[in-house]
Amino acid sequence: MKTILTIFRKELIDTLRDRRTIIAMVVVPLLLFPLLIGISSKIMISQMQKAREKVLKIVLITNNNALEFREMLKNRDDVILIENLSIEAGKSLIETDSLDAMIVFDKEFDQQVARMKPGNVIYYFKSTERGDIEKSRVEKLLSEFEKELRSVRFKNLNLDESIIRTISINEQNLASSKEKVAEILGGFLPYLFIIFCFMGSMYPAIDLAAGEKERGTLETLLTSPASRLQILIGKFGVVVLTGLISAAVSMFGMYVGISRVREIPEELLKTVLGILEPQSIIMLVSLLLPLTIFFAAILLSLSIFAKSFKEAQSIISPMMILIIVPAFIGLMPGMELNASTALIPILNVSLATKGIIAGTIPVPILLEVYASLIAYAAVSIIVCTKMFEREEMIFRG
Repeated sequence: MKTILTIFRKELIDTLRDRRTIIAMVVVPLLLFPLLIGISSKIMISQMQKAREKVLKIVLITNNNALEFREMLKNRDDVILIENLSIEAGKSLIETDSLDAMIVFDKEFDQQVARMKPGNVIYYFKSTERGDIEKSRVEKLLSEFEKELRSVRFKNLNLDESIIRTISINEQNLASSKEKVAEILGGFLPYLFIIFCFMGSMYPAIDLAAGEKERGTLETLLTSPASRLQILIGKFGVVVLTGLISAAVSMFGMYVGISRVREIPEELLKTVLGILEPQSIIMLVSLLLPLTIFFAAILLSLSIFAKSFKEAQSIISPMMILIIVPAFIGLMPGMELNASTALIPILNVSLATKGIIAGTIPVPILLEVYASLIAYAAVSIIVCTKMFEREEMIFRG
């Protein structure tokens, strides 16, 4: 054990001297989250505010109908009313984002309403993510006009408007605030944690095997009294530690980033920060530990196989795609943690994290996730050990 600790200490010191490792393990996750959260939240809030305050350009073709609606729009400060324009010209301007909407009333609109029938209106718009706010504003104008016409109709009939309500629905959403936030953040957060966990392990793994091959220091280490297994465990421990530190720093960076965004409503901020409670963090780390061991063993195996630092980089770098794909799948709507998905590495961590944050993950499924991760980690360690014992791998090239 003393020999393993000596090797671990030696490898850890060498790793911490490498600026690339420090940048990948600490600097990037610590700075990236506050920057991402701060910049993205400000841009999003700014764009939404612009969409709400924007003066809407609306083409109105009444065909000598709905004069009340025309007057309502003319008296609004947040609407520029454009008339005397053809439908085709209006559609072209909307497609080029020169107009926000075009409302065309049927030629018999007033007659249809007078006969107690619904009047036909065509509403043209171009919907985008930001444009959805503008679309809802135009729809609100139409809704107000419809409400006014309905009120007049019921008044002429001497009827109470409440008679059209045949059922009163009182919606009660039983999902907790944590569950609502978990649905939004639960897939996104593990996506980032997993990537940083992999990145934090990558550079030390490359340097401690392929790097030492290239420098010629691996042969010196093999001549020491330490066995190959002890040497491997020492190196392996450093790779796992750097991966966990990178993931932990990314969690801390996220906490700092969220807590510094003043635009987030206080209630939502408390809910989000409440997710990072000690119990949730412990469970997240318990998931990341076997996953990091799995990553470390694979990365060390590939680094042992490589002839040089550069070759190890060229072999390992494309692996990022294999890490991103299952983590990204966990972001997709409808993906749930079940007996099947609990067996898929990386994806199971992504989905399990969502359940942990929401506090709704079934214990049997969680145990299956742990069992599968431990099994993958054990197999990868055995493969790595076998490779390190082979002379043709260590002295390859």
